[in-house]
Amino acid sequence: MQTRRLQTKDDGLVLSTIKEISGKRIEERRRRDRITQPQLARAAGVSVRWLREIEAGNPKSKLDEHLACAHRLGLSTAHIMIPLLLMERRLSIPQELFLEEDLSELEDRCIALIFEHSSSTISRRRASYFDDAGDQE
Repeated sequence: MQTRRLQTKDDGLVLSTIKEISGKRIEERRRRDRITQPQLARAAGVSVRWLREIEAGNPKSKLDEHLACAHRLGLSTAHIMIPLLLMERRLSIPQELFLEEDLSELEDRCIALIFEHSSSTISRRRASYFDDAGDQE
């Protein structure tokens, strides 16, 4: 079975798709947790009317508003951040990424990789520093 991919040549389409998927996930989580729109809107710092637009995937909504709502709900933001990273690199986005309900495992793996990279970079810099210091003695 061939993987369908969203091409990142049209950034507007990618951003609209991200906002649409994000809005659906925000609404689903809010309903699941029995949080009202006024409660979430207040917590996220947006109006109830605008929260409705966010949940509807309005392309004019801002990603920081989606992130604020997702954070208030304890929802992973991987469905926003990973496609943005792929878009920045001009890589196509597997549509299955948008269909997965829970990307927290993928998010955890990305975070672990970042920490691993950071640790190895720090170790290399520290070793280089001590090697340079030893040469000066």
